[in-house]
Parts: sequence; structure tokens; C-alpha cells
Amino acid sequence: MHGTVTPQLDDILKAKGDTSWFTRDRLGMFIHWGLYSLPGRHEWVQHNEKIAPADYRERYFGRFDPDLYDPELWAKAAAGAGMKYVVATAKHHEGFCLWDSKLTDYTAVHSPARRDLIRPLVEAFRGHGLRTGLYYSLLDWHHPHYRIDPHIGPLREHPDREALNRGRDQGTYAAYMRGQVSELLTGYGDIDVMWFDFSYPKPDGSGKGKDDWESDRLLETVRTLRPSVILDDRLDVPYGWDIKTPEQFQPRSGVVVDGKPVVWEACQTFSGSWGYHRDESSWKSVEQIVRMLVDTVSKDGNLLLNVGPTSRGEFDRRAIERLEGLGAWMRRHGRSIYGCGPAPAGLNAPQDCRYTYDAERNRLYLHLFTWPFRHIELHGLRDRVAYAQLLDDGSEIPFKGLDDWEVKELPHLRDLLQLSLPVEKPPVTVPVIELFLK
Repeated sequence: MHGTVTPQLDDILKAKGDTSWFTRDRLGMFIHWGLYSLPGRHEWVQHNEKIAPADYRERYFGRFDPDLYDPELWAKAAAGAGMKYVVATAKHHEGFCLWDSKLTDYTAVHSPARRDLIRPLVEAFRGHGLRTGLYYSLLDWHHPHYRIDPHIGPLREHPDREALNRGRDQGTYAAYMRGQVSELLTGYGDIDVMWFDFSYPKPDGSGKGKDDWESDRLLETVRTLRPSVILDDRLDVPYGWDIKTPEQFQPRSGVVVDGKPVVWEACQTFSGSWGYHRDESSWKSVEQIVRMLVDTVSKDGNLLLNVGPTSRGEFDRRAIERLEGLGAWMRRHGRSIYGCGPAPAGLNAPQDCRYTYDAERNRLYLHLFTWPFRHIELHGLRDRVAYAQLLDDGSEIPFKGLDDWEVKELPHLRDLLQLSLPVEKPPVTVPVIELFLK
């Protein structure tokens, strides 16, 4: 399809969003919220338990009443954790819409919530200085024209699947998506990120990919309405996207496409699910989260960290504890994250450490995942450091190169710089040493 579009449309499809702020801000909050917060056992509960759309709607839609919802508290929690942007689910795979869509009655406005939940959210986050993004699922297990396939969805194994598909027109659903995306991009101010999810084409055509979503037309809609918006990479086309989005894993190095580094964002959960999961116990510690953030920035990436609110509209205590812990670390160490990226070429951090680098200020940050005894050696920095200090309290760290006699005996260590550390580890989750380069 891309090869047959007009030159004007071709230019639209190749357009790029504004990632200049994105690669500076580095840390964002993902929010997954929907009807699945009521069962509280994974956002894929409808798929996992094969709950038919009519039964799912009857059980949960009429009981969605987030009476404790206060987006101002959410925004304060995100800002307090050091986050600089938010991406919130406007519609997840279940098809339920958190905004006042005019194209369906399966919305928060028609539920007991009785109101648009997206508008106060974006206003609250903007009020705290955070940029706003919206997540929109390409999947929709509720829409009457969304074709049922054998791979994903509650009716995937239904014995009468083919009969259920009679009269369904995927093109009608694709037009519905474009209409809803237009509502989101024209009715809620300047949206900074549009996060689509996700494609699953199969060689035999039984999955869903770019033709099912009419991805070119969807891209045209987005770029026409909001040229500078940042788009993710999940529309099953090799063009039009701005960021790659590895999910629930940490890349071993920076992300590269066709031999060139690209802008990327690791999306991660506190636990194993995105939506609220009451009984889940595999929650990451604050230390794991801080290390994950540092590791991501050291590889020139962003971290989008997820919270799944309860059906009453609150962040649960486990999420709050981790956001507060992350915020305590970011308050003293944020300048090793914001505006930073990987170390200059040729500089490799010692074992159990990570470098980040602020090119504008010419400062290198050494994050110590393991606290050494008294000394740590840094290769390639002997004549390049003017000053060193612990970042948490700004206290000086003495340093020196090898003595001349040592260099004579060990010439391969001529470029080594030795830092003299206190015996006791600073009382922070991950200590950071700020190196002022010459």
C-alpha cells in the first residue's frame, strides 16, 4: 500500500515527531486503567478467562464507579517520583473508553463513573509540568466489526468463530479507530505522545497487521492533526514511527535499526501485569527500579514505568511506596538522569557500575551498584577529570593516577584513575559519583 500512495501522503508517512524533549526527560509514567481493574487479576483477564464480550460488559461495565479518583494525587505522585511525562490508556484491548467518545456508548461517561476520565487526567498532569501522552489499543474485543481471529481475544477458540465473523467488516472498524484517534488528538489539547498497541501479523494472514488497521491511513490522520506528536513502532509498518518500545526486558545495549541508533523507550511494570492485580506478589524493589532506570539511560533510552490504579481510582500502597522511594533517589540524583545519555566512546564503566553522561555540562556520572572497599579504578580518565564528588551530598572524592613507578611497572594502566571512597556506603539506594571532565 505504501508504494502506491501519493507523494504528498508519502511525505506525511515519513514525517517525524519531536523527540528533543523526550530524550532529555528520560522518565515517564505509564497508566493502565480500565474495567479490568474490577476483577483485579490482570488486564488480560477477559482473554485469559475467555469471558465473552457480552458477559464481560454485563459483569463489569455497570459497576465501574471510581469514586476515589483524584488525578491531582496521581500527578503529584508522578512528579514527586521525578517523572516528566505520562502515557495513559484511553482504550485498552477490552474496548472500553475512558473518554467521552461520540462513536460508542462503551465509555466511562455511560458507566456509573458518569464522566470523562481522560480530560481531568491530562489537565492535572499538565498542571504539574508533565507532558501528556495517550495509549490506544488497536485491538477491541467489544466492537461488533472487529474480526475474531484464532490467536488473541476471548472468542479465539469459540467453535462458531467463523459464524460469529459473518457480517463483520474490519474496514468499518479501522474507520472507527481513525475517528476515535481524531477525537483524542483534537479534544484534549497538545498531546505529546500517541502510543498504539499492537500488531500480530501471521504468515497465513490469520493474525492482524497493517492491512487490518489500515495503518497508512491511521498514520495520515495522526500526522495531519498533530505533526509533532511522538509515535511508537507497533503499527506493523517500517516507517512513520519515532521510538522503539522494548517491553518488559532490558536491551543489552542501545537499540539499533539498520545499523543506526534510534530513540527508544523501555516500558516496564512494577510487577508482572499492567493493570491492577490485587494478588500479585512479584513486585520489583525500589533498588531494582533505580538500577533499571540507570541502566536504561546508560544505553541512551527512556524508562516508562507503569502503575495500574484500582477500580476505585487509587494507586495502591505498593505503587505509592515505590514511587516515593524512586522520588527520594531522584531528588538528589536526577541530574545524572535528565539530559544524560551513554558515556563518550571508549569509556567503559567498571564491573557492577554504569556511566551516564551530560554532554552539555561535560559531566560523567558513575553509578555504583556494588559499593567497593576504599578504591575504584576508572580506565581512560587519568588526565580527563578536574573534580569529583558524591552526588547525594556534594562531598569531594579524592582521586589520582598511578605513580610514575607504577606506570613503569604496569604501562597498560597508564590511563587509569583511582578514586578514594569512604569505607561506609552512602545511605542512598544507588550511590553516584559526579565527575567534572576537563
